[in-house]
Amino acid sequence: MKLSRIKRETKYEKRYSVKMGELTTQVTYIKRYILGLPVRTLHKYRETYYGKVKDCKDCKITA
Repeated sequence: MKLSRIKRETKYEKRYSVKMGELTTQVTYIKRYILGLPVRTLHKYRETYYGKVKDCKDCKITA
């Protein structure tokens, strides 16, 4: 059994961007797991409608 591994997970989230307003997009999280438990998120990004990959720091999560 491996002690450490990196796993990629994609899920839908509602985000808010100043230019586009509220949008539902696929957000991909890259997380580090140790002994099967998530330790930290290494990176999170989203893919736009046109296929560009953007960092999630430019848009906020809406409630």
